[in-house]
Amino acid sequence: MSTTPRTTVSSEADDIRGFWTGLGLPGLIDVHTHFMPERVLHKVWDYFDAGGALIGGRPWPITYRRKEAERAALLRDFGVRAFTSMLYPHKPGMARWLNNWAAEFADRTPRCLHTATLYPEPDTGTYVREALEAGARIFKAHIQVGAYDPADERLQTAWGQLAEAGVPVVMHCGSGPAPGKFTGPESVARVLARHPKLRVIIAHMGMPEYEEFLDLADRYEQVRLDTTMTFTDFTDSFMPFPRKALPRLADLGDRILLGTDFPNIPYPYLHQLQALERLELGRDWLRAVCHDNAAELFSL
Repeated sequence: MSTTPRTTVSSEADDIRGFWTGLGLPGLIDVHTHFMPERVLHKVWDYFDAGGALIGGRPWPITYRRKEAERAALLRDFGVRAFTSMLYPHKPGMARWLNNWAAEFADRTPRCLHTATLYPEPDTGTYVREALEAGARIFKAHIQVGAYDPADERLQTAWGQLAEAGVPVVMHCGSGPAPGKFTGPESVARVLARHPKLRVIIAHMGMPEYEEFLDLADRYEQVRLDTTMTFTDFTDSFMPFPRKALPRLADLGDRILLGTDFPNIPYPYLHQLQALERLELGRDWLRAVCHDNAAELFSL
């Protein structure tokens, strides 16, 4: 059941379109949105509803708790030109099934960038190759939920395949909102040392190790970061981005991409855009982050 009245959503869509038209953009590109099999997504929502360990019991209402078709339609109403279906396994044998679902979802969902995922297991290289051959354009790796080391030897073939194909992977590897055994910049640095051309998109700007992940972006030209939930009032209340690092965001303006975590966010979609705007890094920076950087990355 929806938690957001349709009249409110309609008004928000107008405001979002006003945001990107005011920047002279043809729309938005969101590299971090979640679509997954309904029973899996509902389990994710149950976790947030129960105040799971990942969020430390923090209230986290799902703003866009709607049916799949309605959620996709909302993104189109917002003027999102392209979005992803971020999904991730938490145990062996799950990734291939998720990839099959994601391929079918992309086929029937206009504007969705065909998304895939992976997990360290004996056949990782095989199903990653199959996903690439099927047209996958972006991958998701969730180090905290999956509880695996991204430098695991069983993933090395896959990282090499992605680097060679130039297909990016959105990696939730920061230790926020809660740490995992393998979260943090060190394990990602080991991966990049072996695969320096791998296009890693650091989810959530690396929260809370923001500056350490910016250091990795300085060292590796294919490292990018997404804005997901960062700079918002919600995240600033417990893991704020350091103000002293704002000039570094300007310097890396061509490698920061809009991400939101839609639909699993505890505030309106518009707030993420407003949070970026109030950084006061300029219209050119906003245009690049909200559209142009991703358009170039995915040749849209």
